[in-house]
Amino acid sequence: MTPEQAKKERSRWIKIYDLIGSVVTALVLIFIVFTFVGRPASVVGTSMVPTLQDGDWLFVVPKQEYNYGDIVIITQPNAFNEPLVKRIIATEGQTVDINFVSGQVFIDSQEIEEPYINELTKRSGDVTFPLVVPKGKVFVMGDNRMHSTDSRSTDVGFIDTRYILGRAAVRVLPFGDMNIYDNFQQGEE
Repeated sequence: MTPEQAKKERSRWIKIYDLIGSVVTALVLIFIVFTFVGRPASVVGTSMVPTLQDGDWLFVVPKQEYNYGDIVIITQPNAFNEPLVKRIIATEGQTVDINFVSGQVFIDSQEIEEPYINELTKRSGDVTFPLVVPKGKVFVMGDNRMHSTDSRSTDVGFIDTRYILGRAAVRVLPFGDMNIYDNFQQGEE
């Protein structure tokens, strides 16, 4: 091998090592961002209409503590074998009651205001109310109450907070409908 060929061979290996280093760096950065900053998630189905539409993309941030009004992505195994996007209605220790005739939802005997729904909660599931949310779990419902399978059904049930991927912070797609999501604290902000 001539000195010029050896130089080209070294140059080629340097480019390969640079490429491998760039790929590894990118993968590490993606891991760090997904773990500590957030990740994208898509909305499948219509259970969160009118707030979210089928095909919307969200930026989801990891969170340790969840509150009423948070829109969350759930990875808990369920009858649908896919992640769910729902809204937290009650957290551990709270009592949930629903009057399916009037459509009113009560948390700890107080009716909650739900500005994010366009139909009252008149469809029940196979869960008996009132009920108390167990420790480490939350009660969730979709905003499209008449067309959402959620904690009102044993197919979904209470959600273990360990299976919550994170809270939806921003709708990023479609671009024309970009929106920041904050939770809906009762009388607070």
